[in-house]
Amino acid sequence: MTEAKGASSLGSMLASRKPGEPTKYGRIFKPDDAWLAKAPEEPILDPGLAIVDTHHHRWDFPGFRYLLDELLVDLGCGHNVVATVFEECRSMYRAHGPDEMKPVGEVEFVAGIAAMSASGRYGPTKVGAGIVGFADLTLGDRVAAVLEAEIAAGGGRFRGIRHSAAWDADPIIGNSHHFDGPGLYSTPNFRAGMKELARLGLSLDAWLFHPQLGEAVDLARAFPSANIVMCHMGGPLGYGPYAGKKDEVFAAWKAGMKELASCSNVSVKLGGVMMRLAAFDYMQAKAPPSSEGLAGYWGPYVKTCLELFGADRCMVESNYPVDKMGIGPAALWNAFKRMTSGASADEKKAIFSGTANRVYRLGLTGT
Repeated sequence: MTEAKGASSLGSMLASRKPGEPTKYGRIFKPDDAWLAKAPEEPILDPGLAIVDTHHHRWDFPGFRYLLDELLVDLGCGHNVVATVFEECRSMYRAHGPDEMKPVGEVEFVAGIAAMSASGRYGPTKVGAGIVGFADLTLGDRVAAVLEAEIAAGGGRFRGIRHSAAWDADPIIGNSHHFDGPGLYSTPNFRAGMKELARLGLSLDAWLFHPQLGEAVDLARAFPSANIVMCHMGGPLGYGPYAGKKDEVFAAWKAGMKELASCSNVSVKLGGVMMRLAAFDYMQAKAPPSSEGLAGYWGPYVKTCLELFGADRCMVESNYPVDKMGIGPAALWNAFKRMTSGASADEKKAIFSGTANRVYRLGLTGT
């Protein structure tokens, strides 16, 4: 199924929030600014450290707008975010034309904002220095025309696509928006499309849940020259049928990530697990956690990724505005700095900017 034949936008995944209602993990809510303002004040750690945010979205949905103005507020939190990579989110698809070409509209939209940022009028951060869009790889070799159109639309910034395969049999989990069923990455049509993606020198941002990590391993081994980026630390789950099974989930996740790390063509994004790991109840908490608190929740996963993949295959992501449901930007980046405090200066440079610069071919100097 092409994306355009599915839900028309990520807006269909947004959930309403009622006071006192149990947290709906796996669903997206508009961040509560008043609640975020209750966060404990803390100084910015290592404010000069260059950061490339490898995963954020931009959208304009009813009641939930996150465009350049909103992003700039978060970038102004005091950390040195030098560049960002946009991640597809079904935003601003074309209204007309063939279904398979409609995702080109998202690339056009983001490239325009990136051009605005490049003017320097909106601050020093290179917003959208890299663009990760969507193209339906199950089109097989026909996807080449879509990818070539996105390359042209990207203004030199288009770097690849995300084609999600996250699926679980329990509907409470909330599956990804690109496919409804297991085993997407092993289907013949997807692999034919993956061949075209690799031929064009574009990357695949992979996204699935931790019980599916073997599917990503098989794909990486089938395409050893392809550049594959695993989003959200491999999707560890902590709610629904996985609630109360923290140790069991961690063991299964770590085993899957160890196999994935054996594939040298795979790198991993650190972060992005706010609504899936369910490490704390952000909808019921009286205030957001401190950076130290978040580091306690996420630290075992981040540190395991660093141990398995090494700093030169790890990069940080905000997953904003999704993860803003649970923490503000100042504390988020502080938490990453706490979780990587044992790394050397060169390793920190790789984790926070160097790996991203290389993997996404951003052409940044000094990172």
